[in-house]
Amino acid sequence: MDKNNIKKQSVYISEEENTLNWMEIQNSFKKTFGSEIYNSWLQKITLVKEYNDYLILGIPTRFFRDWIVSRYLDKILEQVKGFKLSLNRIEFKIIEEQKNDTELSKIEELNKVTEIKDSILNYNRLNPNLNFENFVEGRSNDIALSYSKKVCEHLSRYNPLYICGGVGLGKTHLLNAIGLELQPDNNVMFISAERFMYHFIKSIKKNDMVNFKDFFRKSSVFIIDDIQFLRGKESLQEEFFHTFNSLMEKGSQIIISADRSPMKLDRVQERIKSRLAGGLVVDIDTPDLELKVKIIKKKIFELQSQFKENIDLSEEVISYIANESKTNIRELIGILNRVIAFSRVHNKILNVSDCKNILKDVFSQTRIITVDKIQNIVSSYFNIPLSEMLSQRRSRPLARPRQIAMYLAKKMTSRSLPEIGRRFANRDHTTVIHAVKTITRLSEQDDEMKKNINQIKNLLLDQ
Repeated sequence: MDKNNIKKQSVYISEEENTLNWMEIQNSFKKTFGSEIYNSWLQKITLVKEYNDYLILGIPTRFFRDWIVSRYLDKILEQVKGFKLSLNRIEFKIIEEQKNDTELSKIEELNKVTEIKDSILNYNRLNPNLNFENFVEGRSNDIALSYSKKVCEHLSRYNPLYICGGVGLGKTHLLNAIGLELQPDNNVMFISAERFMYHFIKSIKKNDMVNFKDFFRKSSVFIIDDIQFLRGKESLQEEFFHTFNSLMEKGSQIIISADRSPMKLDRVQERIKSRLAGGLVVDIDTPDLELKVKIIKKKIFELQSQFKENIDLSEEVISYIANESKTNIRELIGILNRVIAFSRVHNKILNVSDCKNILKDVFSQTRIITVDKIQNIVSSYFNIPLSEMLSQRRSRPLARPRQIAMYLAKKMTSRSLPEIGRRFANRDHTTVIHAVKTITRLSEQDDEMKKNINQIKNLLLDQ
């Protein structure tokens, strides 16, 4: 073999070694995100083109692209960087799915009804632990609890029942409790709005809308959680509107939850908001100190019964935890579990001083931080009017604070990229991505930028 051939062969091998193994990356997606998310959203991503510093990935539809970009893009990039460190961005290309394999189509055709039924029912089983008996009542939730029980006594009297409130305050618990109470004598459908959308998209792709409509419209009790998820999805809202009307006409009971009242649902059709507001709207407020203490004691009793062990927390410690926890019930339980775990591991009866030490990082992070709060503090910090910062002007004195606010909104809230973009004068999610990357880079390179970011974070956490 001559030298030229040896040289060509070594170059070829080097190139092969640098080529990504997409099947291996897909396996890493499955481990990282879990089978449910992988099968629903990531499985159909294909590698279209690989460059040194970025990838072009194929995606079946625009909807899939927007969904993945808003929820999983950062983690996907982190995963692929583990296989090739030089990668710093991902682009998506819409690729029509191939519809060959007629034999597979025939099998799917035969299984359409059972697939919808089984996948929905298996995913949305009612949780027997979320019942009326273990729902802790207080002034912030007593009205919602009262009407939830009345719905079980008199179907269709309060229709629809619409329960609204912030994250982790007990809405899903009440919906689940209603479902458990009514299930023995009724055809109960309990589903999240996100799952409703998933089956809607799947049925469109499989040309199976007839079975989808029939399945959802035959329930005598239809319970749907987190209806705010429908915002901005016109075709999904259209289907929900007709499903809602069909159920109301046949006298089915509808129970709905959301994070805000019907008329405050932005980017939802007016006719849907009108129908939701036409029933009984009840809200759940943030728990007061008395309710938080009751919840802590109830949880301690449940843990003692379940694990047959004594959990010794003084009234002072319980009062401290309840008083310092400022957000929601879910986080309150998480804080309690942390204290109990520390006490168990160190075999120690804790005092308030111990709890302050254990929870000092937690309570500094549990301030409620919203996009509005970030925008106001950033504009105040840089001494510019909020209206100017949110305007379309691109001058440096406005653009940089705007990018910092977008960066903090992404890092310190649970809002998706498209949601953040909309809060900044309806900017595209790609603008938010660019802002996050820019500020991340600058804060690593520029001490002044790093100092500004830290000071603004402290202001957010202190207020």
